[in-house]
Amino acid sequence: MPQRVLVVGPAWVGDMIMSQVIYSALRSANPDIVIDVLAPSATLSLVQRMEEVDRGILIKQGHGQLGFGYRRNLGRQLAERNYDQAIITPNSLKSALVPFFAGIPRRTGFLGEYRYFLLNDIKFLDKKRLPRMTDRFLALLESSGEEMKYPRLMVDEASQQSLVTKHGLSQERPIIGFCPGAEYGDAKKWPEAHYAALGRSLVNTGHDVWILGSPADAVTGEKIRTEVGDGCFNLAGKTSLPEVIDLLALCRQVVTNDSGLMHIAAAVGTKVIAVYGSTSPGFTPPLSKEARIASLELACSPCFKRVCPLGHKDCLMNLEPDRITALL
Repeated sequence: MPQRVLVVGPAWVGDMIMSQVIYSALRSANPDIVIDVLAPSATLSLVQRMEEVDRGILIKQGHGQLGFGYRRNLGRQLAERNYDQAIITPNSLKSALVPFFAGIPRRTGFLGEYRYFLLNDIKFLDKKRLPRMTDRFLALLESSGEEMKYPRLMVDEASQQSLVTKHGLSQERPIIGFCPGAEYGDAKKWPEAHYAALGRSLVNTGHDVWILGSPADAVTGEKIRTEVGDGCFNLAGKTSLPEVIDLLALCRQVVTNDSGLMHIAAAVGTKVIAVYGSTSPGFTPPLSKEARIASLELACSPCFKRVCPLGHKDCLMNLEPDRITALL
């Protein structure tokens, strides 16, 4: 019988993309392994675009929801799959409940949030030795000695052409994608005015600009589109996450905040210019040799705050559009 592993995946889009290093390493070490990933609705569709994963399993719980009874029942259902190991990527107590109730004999995770009794293969997190999130994910595995593989998402070409037609887009001019959102907070967002100024310059030099994001980014996207004018298309909130994957793959380059869509753009092989303010590329860099980083590296950053604690957001306000143009 092949080894069967259940991975409790992250709830954030970017983190789920980075967790693909786990599945790649497991598959490289054991090609016959069965890998299932437990994921919420926000990230389940990403798992379905990862060729290393056999099955994505939906957990119907949102951020901050304990759902003790629900997790107990789901664990008992999954017990029938006879997993050999569970790898728990989040450090929360609730994330370790399903593997515990499933009776999975080896339950691997970092010690954290009073869950000592839920794990029996405990890892200890040394943040200095493991500075990047991908380092921390791989530390949950037995050392393979192999070089880390960058995440790579599958692209649906039929969907791409359907989306181009549906939204009245064109591929005649080179396409630059804009991802102006960041679910974590405003301190990660490059100003709308900067995106608009860059968009006008790009359109004037023969490019089309596609703005991509969630429904929460629709208003921001429309402000940028209005400022740029013809040649700029606001698709934020008009596409599902799998559709965003396919559209980002059609872009020549993507200008993006440090966000989940930054990681998706890198994972479909598109060239990325990643704008960093309150966060650090040393912790969550875009995993691509085609990525370029734009950061002022001020003394006050990275602060890792949702809102600028100093009230000025100089780390992004002072990052002028011409700095991005120089990287294109």
